[in-house]
Amino acid sequence: MAQKFLVQVIIENKPYINDPEGETIHRDLVLKGGYSQVQSVRSAKMLKMAVSARSEKDAEKTVQKLCEELRIFNPVVSTCMVKASKA
Repeated sequence: MAQKFLVQVIIENKPYINDPEGETIHRDLVLKGGYSQVQSVRSAKMLKMAVSARSEKDAEKTVQKLCEELRIFNPVVSTCMVKASKA
């Protein structure tokens, strides 16, 4: 029997790819705000999808496949992490 799951997809640049948004947040907000102990900031995009599936694992597999087939992210420069939880 299918259940409803909330699947989070986090897309971020690979570590060796520049992250101008994260660098700007770090330089212009974090450091200027007095948080010098923060070494760096990396930004990411998060998508939330409601998915009907038999299990969390099936929901994750469905969304991972969707992300790859529909090119939701560019695997050359980005990573895509998929995590499901009960809705």
